[in-house]
Parts: sequence; structure tokens; C-alpha cells
Amino acid sequence: MAAQSFAPVVLLTRPATQSARFADSLRARLTGVEIVTSPLIVPTFLNPTLPAKSWAAVILSSETGAEAAGRLKALLPRHAFCVGDRTAQAARAAGFTPQSAHGDAEALLALILSQPLAPLLHLRGREARGDLAKRLSANDIPTDEAIVYAQEEHTLTPEAVALLQGTTPILAPVFSPRSAQILAAECHRIPATAPITLIGMSAAVAGVSGPWSGTTVIAAQPTAESMVQAVIKLLPQGRALE
Repeated sequence: MAAQSFAPVVLLTRPATQSARFADSLRARLTGVEIVTSPLIVPTFLNPTLPAKSWAAVILSSETGAEAAGRLKALLPRHAFCVGDRTAQAARAAGFTPQSAHGDAEALLALILSQPLAPLLHLRGREARGDLAKRLSANDIPTDEAIVYAQEEHTLTPEAVALLQGTTPILAPVFSPRSAQILAAECHRIPATAPITLIGMSAAVAGVSGPWSGTTVIAAQPTAESMVQAVIKLLPQGRALE
């Protein structure tokens, strides 16, 4: 049981596929790491009516957006501006020709501005930040947007509740401000008593108020690999990655 261990337990709250991949990355580099998975958001794909226009490229700001784009591929151009490498991989698997910004929304904006094509279509989730389409349009790159998926909130699993109501230290890697907000709300709801160290993918994630009684850590880069390294460094058997 998690409560019998004094070593930190890693709590993963991303959707199931991404959490499983993150867990595999940790276990491939460390032995004996304890992981509890409790997805707090689950994607639901939508069927929007797209504007009647011939776009030069699509913008994909998440892996889920890339998967949603694949469902609409017949209506879309093949060139895709992607926020990061994972999204680019998902876009390539869906049949697009991706170009990765290797970072976050600001890096994606800079990439598009550096080699403008127009018009563009941003395929995004219902809950989105950054106003990417408006910012590009304001920079003379006409950009439409379509909501192609929603991230539905889920409550914590019984295993995660038991962990959070215990005394075992918890490392919680969180990839978005919304995920951090949901986790904070769940921790207040149950309520949580365990010491929690939040590992944020960005300063915006780390800035979400919650019961983070440990040190709040920000990943060196806004990438899944950097998040893996940040978690490993906080585990007793952690080591620098080669």
C-alpha cells in the first residue's frame, strides 16, 4: 500500500494514454518507483461544422487536437504547425506533414510568425488558453478556430483518494493550469492530507493555488521529457539523465 512507504509516490492525472506513456518513461529509468494513475480529464471528440475556406495549414496545440484533426482529415490541408514533438508525432500518425515548435504556445506563435502562411485554422479544445487565433490575426495572419474536442473533468479514483488522504509524500507532475486547478479542487474536496509537491510544466501551472506543501518545481523546458527528468530528480533513487 502507498501509505506504508516513506518514499514519494508519483501521482499521474493526465488522460490514460499520456499517463501510461509517462509511467513507462519513469519505469524505464528507475526501479521501484511507485505510481498511481488517476486521470482527471478525459477527451471527448466533437463534430464541428468547419468554416468554408481553403486553409494553407492547420495549427495543432495538443496531441488530442492532432487526433481530432485526423478524424477531419478529408476537410483539411496537410501542413500542420504543432506545439511540440509529441503533437507532431501524433499529427504525422494522423496523416499530416507536421512542423514542431519544440515548446509551448509562445514557441508555436513565434514559429508561425517566422514563416507566415495564410489563412490558418486552429483546431483546439473547448477549454483553451492563449487566444492564439486572435493574436495571429492581429499580426496579419488570418486565423480561424474550431473546437474539435472537450476535456471532461473526472473525480479522483478511490486509490488516489486513499493516497491523498494518507501521509506518504506525493510528487504530482501537472501539464496544464486547468489540470492543476482540477487537482487543487479535488484535494480540497476530499480533503487531502498528504504532503504534495507539484511539478509544473510551466510557471502558469506552478502558479495555481493548491495544497502543495512541498516545493513547487517548474520543469526546465515545457516538454514531457523535461517533466520526466524533474520527477526523477525528486525521487530518492533519482539521477541525472544522459
